[in-house]
Amino acid sequence: MKRLLLAIFFVTTLANANMLFTAGQKNFGFSLGSSSGFGNDYTVAGAHLNYFVQDNFSVGIGYLGYFGDDPKIHQITVPLTYYYPVSVVHYPYAGVFYEHTFISDPYEDYDVYGVRLGLAMRIGPSSYISGGWVQEYTDIDTRDDKWDGHAEVSVGFTF
Repeated sequence: MKRLLLAIFFVTTLANANMLFTAGQKNFGFSLGSSSGFGNDYTVAGAHLNYFVQDNFSVGIGYLGYFGDDPKIHQITVPLTYYYPVSVVHYPYAGVFYEHTFISDPYEDYDVYGVRLGLAMRIGPSSYISGGWVQEYTDIDTRDDKWDGHAEVSVGFTF
């Protein structure tokens, strides 16, 4: 009986909570940094937009451009992410993404497929910080190691 009451309390609390990732909300972000590749240094700039098509589930589009040297590199990313509301503060997330990289001659465009897992934590009424792990597969024939992973950390705002 105690377990049943505790479960009802937990579900009721989540149902009545001011959810952070509700249907119709948008999340916009941008980035600016530097990177090196192909023996060159680049300034990297990008932007992304996510839209919550239903509570806790977002679909997005992102762009990164590598500027300042050759070859020219541009990336388009399409992520799908689900945030699981274990409380009004903690939201573990899991997602998948597809990324296409456009790269100038003499190189060929390539695709990246990946997954991400992590935890988003509310830090304000419509803001959060998140951290997790990204594992990706690069579909390019000339690359020996096609699997790569890295940590991700971000701060986000929903509106």
